[in-house]
Amino acid sequence: MNDNQLLRYSRHILLDQIGIEGQQALLDAHVLVIGAGGLGSPAAMYLAASGVGKLTLVDDDTVDLTNLQRQIAHTTARVGQPKVLSARETLTGINPEIDIIALQERLDGARLAELVLSSTVVLDCTDNFATRHAVNRACVAARVPLVSGAVIRFDGQVSVFDPRTGTQPCYSCLFPQEQQFTDEACSTMGVFAPLVGVVGAMQAAEALKLIMGAGESLAGRLLLLDGLHMEWSSMRVARDPGCAVCGKVVLPA
Repeated sequence: MNDNQLLRYSRHILLDQIGIEGQQALLDAHVLVIGAGGLGSPAAMYLAASGVGKLTLVDDDTVDLTNLQRQIAHTTARVGQPKVLSARETLTGINPEIDIIALQERLDGARLAELVLSSTVVLDCTDNFATRHAVNRACVAARVPLVSGAVIRFDGQVSVFDPRTGTQPCYSCLFPQEQQFTDEACSTMGVFAPLVGVVGAMQAAEALKLIMGAGESLAGRLLLLDGLHMEWSSMRVARDPGCAVCGKVVLPA
């Protein structure tokens, strides 16, 4: 790190659990953020500010006026622009020293597998089960940690699915991909704006901890937030040996 970086990240470096080694790990990391909306905006902003060296943002959507109530990476002047380009402009303003890749596309198949394999951590900031399951499958196959978040109305949730040890559950252990779940859209159900900031920031925090090896992650736990009564609850999530995604994964010796 140069003198400017030492000064920029000095409040991290002062923490015993981070120090210079932890900050350098962030600078060397590549985080894939899928979704540049309500969750992806605050998550990416904190990842950029914290000094993650390479951020890849993926979203095929454009900025709409209805997004501005909660998607804080975007501005009124950027309505109609691709979300990833709008977000990249915001992130560059926060930290011009990191590498930000903006991909306006919908990931699937080999393309998704390729990007996940090149990442240190993946953040799922999407809003539908099909994409969440596709991302989960790619992360399990590549053995890359996944930080998942969701918010609807006044309710939020966040968890970590870490396939590196073979002992932790994956997303499909919690929400089996063969079961039918109904997607609840903000456009029809509504969403309380600050909650996406809370959950998105927590996704960033979990990603940073995973990269630095600091503390204990949310792997094996689902953290739930009742924003209307401002109450947190936590539930344990066990790995399902019969899971169609991770149940038969054999880790190398």
